Amino acid sequence: MAIVANTYTSYDTIGIREQLDDMIYNIAPTDTPFMSGIKKGKAQNIYFEWQTDTLAAAANNAQLDGDDVASFTAVVPTTRIGNRTQISRKVFLVSATEQAILKAGRKDEVAYLTALKIKELKRDQETALTQNTTAVTGTTGVARQTRGLEGWVATNSSLGVGGANPNPTTNTAPTDGTQRAFSETILRAGLLAAFTAGGNPDTLMVGPGNRQVVSTFTGNATRFKKAEDSTLNSTISVYISDFGELKVVPNRFQRNRTAFALQMDMWELMMLRSYDTVELAKTGDADKRMIVVEYGLKANQEAASAALRDLT
Repeated sequence: MAIVANTYTSYDTIGIREQLDDMIYNIAPTDTPFMSGIKKGKAQNIYFEWQTDTLAAAANNAQLDGDDVASFTAVVPTTRIGNRTQISRKVFLVSATEQAILKAGRKDEVAYLTALKIKELKRDQETALTQNTTAVTGTTGVARQTRGLEGWVATNSSLGVGGANPNPTTNTAPTDGTQRAFSETILRAGLLAAFTAGGNPDTLMVGPGNRQVVSTFTGNATRFKKAEDSTLNSTISVYISDFGELKVVPNRFQRNRTAFALQMDMWELMMLRSYDTVELAKTGDADKRMIVVEYGLKANQEAASAALRDLT
């Protein structure tokens, strides 16, 4: 069907006002469950150290009445370990004209980008804190790097065939093994190991794929239901193990091949420099900004947690 000749349509009109929402939509995830959930500490050096210790194995300690002490048990010294701080930054450059013009969704481009870049920095931190990395001392030509979560959990570690545990003392990263399906049996074994070592994990942190696998576990679990609106919620939000409850938390930024049963108060985010917005020297008709943060991961006692590695 054709329109009548010389019909004046919207395609001919000059001066139609544009319709542009005064809003910018962004669904990129900004949740940082590991960094947000652990303790916060203050670093005072680019290399920060702490000590760990343990007790002798429990035994049936029976002694003779009136006995004298003829020998003494050797004292085992504490273990001294440390980690490095890591610098993360974001930079941007905005021309003076761009800053001055009228824009939709924001009034001040520098302020908008500053808030945006801080969110990006937090995502970078979450990624750095959870990855399979080693501590890097750094030089004038090599950036320092903090040792991530994957490289700390060594005592209680479930591995696939060919996998190897990390060694924080020698700054050795774990070796990936053959992947296998995540199962409740693997989880229970990890929780048993952590409990036996003295830990009390309270959080099960998994990648998005294995978050769905956890919801298929058939053991003791709490599932939240909304009976009042006939809604069936098939997810497990709290896993009840033989050794306590674990909050199930998905993490978009950790490797999906590893699940962590964490005692969260045994981990600490050490901040040497908090988020600082630096106005860099002006060399032209533009504004330069740098947002920088310096931080590191402290494993107060890695044996309190468990790493379930090499998962599909």
